[in-house]
Amino acid sequence: MSASRAKQANEDSVSSITDRDRRALLATCVSATTRSAEVIRDGASRVATLAWESKGSFDFVSEVDRASETALARIIASRHPEAVLVAEEGSPNASASRGLVFVADPLDGTTNFLHGVPWYAVSIAALVDGELQAGAVINAATGELFTATAGGGARRAGAPIHVSQETDPSRALIATGFPFSRDDEIAEYVPMLPAIMSATAGIRRFGAAALDLACVAAGRFDAFFELRLNAWDLAAGTLLIREAGGIVTTMDGALADVRESSLLAGSPSMHAWLLRTLRAA
Repeated sequence: MSASRAKQANEDSVSSITDRDRRALLATCVSATTRSAEVIRDGASRVATLAWESKGSFDFVSEVDRASETALARIIASRHPEAVLVAEEGSPNASASRGLVFVADPLDGTTNFLHGVPWYAVSIAALVDGELQAGAVINAATGELFTATAGGGARRAGAPIHVSQETDPSRALIATGFPFSRDDEIAEYVPMLPAIMSATAGIRRFGAAALDLACVAAGRFDAFFELRLNAWDLAAGTLLIREAGGIVTTMDGALADVRESSLLAGSPSMHAWLLRTLRAA
């Protein structure tokens, strides 16, 4: 098949997705996130006895991460046996570019979870031929649920949400994620902070990107940036922000897709300001 015919076939496949299809995919995302959150809450009651494992420098995993992924994988497989699951613990290298794919982080914020800090999440997005169609992020500690479908808007607990309307950087609250495993990224990141700190109401780093992005969609944060995120960190949050009226790009301003990359997200006004500020820094 020629490149042009392949592109047309991909566009035809995506365009065949209906709102009803998207709602069905969202129902799966919600069921899976909710079930995984239950598994995590059960684990939180015995967190002091859990064994930690290191996947890399300062990057931890526990039996609860794996149990959460097993729970969500079972729900997805029971409803969509043809789907591919791209998930942090069990299948991080699966392709998210063709067919029906669910991209999931079974426990975003593991370090918070292991320390009893109630800011950790389950994040799941459904894609068809690489295009985001539905997504859900749940704060597993509190049960707060964020959802979105392509063209259907974003919601928190069922109520519509929108990105911040703030246009004055001096009143803006910016969220971020610190580099934690690569010294070269720390050296790149630190010089960016003074320009943002001196021009805004503050910077917050909570340690769970999926929830940070959901809060941008809900207007709690005016913008967010991080040098490197994985597909499962950003997939659902990207859809939430776009459906809430925001912009999501890489930190060089290119359109962000569902893959490992830098990320810059926010309301149209704050995204533009932050992009200019980071480029200057």
